[in-house]
Amino acid sequence: MKKWLLPLTLAAGVFSLAACNGSDNSEVIVESDAGTITKDELYEEMKAQVGESALQQLLYRQVLAEKYEVTDEEVDEEVNKMKEQYGDNFELVLQQNQLKDEEALKELLKDQLLIEKAALKDVKVTEDEVKKKYEEYKPEIRASHILVEDEDTAKEVKAKVDAGEDFAKLAEEYSTDPGSAANGGDLDFFGQGQMVPEFEEAAYALDVNEVSEPVQSQHGWHIIKVTEKKEKESFEKMRDELEYELKVSKIDAATLQESLQKELKDANVDIKDKDLQGIVQTEAKSETK
Repeated sequence: MKKWLLPLTLAAGVFSLAACNGSDNSEVIVESDAGTITKDELYEEMKAQVGESALQQLLYRQVLAEKYEVTDEEVDEEVNKMKEQYGDNFELVLQQNQLKDEEALKELLKDQLLIEKAALKDVKVTEDEVKKKYEEYKPEIRASHILVEDEDTAKEVKAKVDAGEDFAKLAEEYSTDPGSAANGGDLDFFGQGQMVPEFEEAAYALDVNEVSEPVQSQHGWHIIKVTEKKEKESFEKMRDELEYELKVSKIDAATLQESLQKELKDANVDIKDKDLQGIVQTEAKSETK
């Protein structure tokens, strides 16, 4: 899954805050026996709770859209990647990120892509860096495992595998990993950095259908079986992806903030509400240090 420069969340009330800032904020929007609530009151309350983050999101969207283009095809590609990754849990992921539907996700992804393009535009990587990353890259592999609590049990399970007993059935019987035991120990495909180091090192050292000796990690003892290995694509096919990953690795929170604040400054942003001016003043103050 793509590594986003910002977390995949949307500040609560971004759209509502924008909608409430109308021309007639004194309009009554709620009536009750206890009194009324006006647009102005709602705006002030939402401003106090999420004002800066919401305004920041709206500003980034407006300012960056003037300089960078994000196509529908780019957004659709990211949505499809998420659907492929999360499968049946896709709708749950939307709920967890407070997104009411796929269209809301697309709006968020468009904002993310705009931010990404702004942040990465001046980041440079050399051809040697890309080639080195290609040399170090290992394609994804698929493996199953049987996780047990102690070495003696691990040796017992390994002996049964060596004797010809079915790995998947042994995983269902012995494995303490609830996420994979019901699937015969299958962990699906994974790549570098996704598993604990001891597990990853042992798994990548195996051939397809080869079973490891007991491997200890922080989770317990593993018996690992590699079931598939993806082929490493050519450098030409992987170059753009590797270059992107290298660029992203050079962006930290401070440089991201600096880049985005520069975009706001270049756009001559003038915030009229003094309570919200801090999102630009923070960058200005840092320049004087």
